[in-house]
Amino acid sequence: MELELQICLWLGTTSIKEVAEMFDLSWDEVAGIQERAVNRALAKRCTTEAKNIGVDEVSFQKHHEYVTVILDKDTNTVLDVLDDRKAETLGQWFKTQEIADFKGLESISMDMWDPFIKAVKDNFAGWMELIAFDRYHVAQHFNKAVDKVRASEQRELLAAYGESELTGTKYDWLRNSARTDNRTGNRPDFMKLSRQHLRTARAWSIKETASTLWDFIYMAVAEKRWKELLGWISRSKLEPVIKVGKMIRSYFWGIMNAIRLKVNNAMLEARNLGIQMIKRMACGFRNRKRFRMAILFHFGGLDFGY
Repeated sequence: MELELQICLWLGTTSIKEVAEMFDLSWDEVAGIQERAVNRALAKRCTTEAKNIGVDEVSFQKHHEYVTVILDKDTNTVLDVLDDRKAETLGQWFKTQEIADFKGLESISMDMWDPFIKAVKDNFAGWMELIAFDRYHVAQHFNKAVDKVRASEQRELLAAYGESELTGTKYDWLRNSARTDNRTGNRPDFMKLSRQHLRTARAWSIKETASTLWDFIYMAVAEKRWKELLGWISRSKLEPVIKVGKMIRSYFWGIMNAIRLKVNNAMLEARNLGIQMIKRMACGFRNRKRFRMAILFHFGGLDFGY
């Protein structure tokens, strides 16, 4: 047991491969020690009274292979990792899990992914008041729309004139202007470009406006401003942006919930980055079980007895 505790200590900062070499063990032996440690800790983990949780997909392997990570945002700990992102899997977890007491649940933040919505709808009576759509995922949809408009306009300008002022500007349109190093005052050349009569500039202006509409205190004002934005989008004649507008109209209630509840999935996105780092250290995982064990080992808030 003492050896296993030492190995677990090393696994906190070192890859399984390196620990295996250090202790002259096989990769499977070290992975087995990690799994036993996680299972022992899970068996004695106390039930948490979760109030705010986040649900998000995390890439497991290439070719659209995902797992679902469930985070208790009040304690910043991963409650569990599910094998896929299907409604049935998440729904069954809600029905059978013993990790958290959801009687006082106040919010479930997530992407606008219908299987996740269905799982919550099937298991919580007040589901439409609980679900809050993550602002960063909404921003990703706007970014993709802007990039599609830019790519289309770039091709047209090159075909017509042999050159384009949009060349080499892809990431300028996608940067978060609220960041200190990306504020508009620090990018005079780009700001001149953004004021030109370009479809890309109009799409960018819509995206930038949307990013400012999440922090309202008064819900009546928030609803009014979002509906004004949706009207602008519908008149924009920018098909990729109009598509995002239609999506927002369909899930408008969840966006209003996010503003009312003041929640997002920023903590889960940070956890996702940590999970990807673990995956790179391990050079990938051969199966979902070992991927789950690694995530819970590092981010499950477990007590391993050392």
